[in-house]
Amino acid sequence: MIIDTLENLEKYESLNPLFKDVVAFLKNNNLNNLDEGKHVIKGDDLFVNIQVAKSRTPDEAVIETHVRMVDIQIPLDTAEVYGYTPLCRLPQTPYNAEKDITKYEGKAESFVQCQPGMFAIFFPQDGHAPCISSNKQIKKAIFKVKA
Repeated sequence: MIIDTLENLEKYESLNPLFKDVVAFLKNNNLNNLDEGKHVIKGDDLFVNIQVAKSRTPDEAVIETHVRMVDIQIPLDTAEVYGYTPLCRLPQTPYNAEKDITKYEGKAESFVQCQPGMFAIFFPQDGHAPCISSNKQIKKAIFKVKA
């Protein structure tokens, strides 16, 4: 897991060959002006979902992992808290290959906060519980990047 400001995202381009395309997309597009839904950047290998999600409490947030994709999550209108538990400490749970997601019972071990203008990167080994906020909903961008 990585948390940083958007101005530093370029520093992480070496971690995945598609991260440079995320940086280019952000330079050429205002995420706040994009319609809700999926925006394809490079086919199934790279796209961004703009969504307005219902907020959850830390106890309600569901821990998830992905096998094929890396998430770059960017809160757009309010701070978002993410729960975190490393995959190695999560129980064996069935994987939904069609949706590339595994969901886990229980509360995350630790929590971090991102403000608008920041991002969080979650790799396949990062169990994360998104959408935690004191606001009723969160507008956010989720870049899905082939791992």
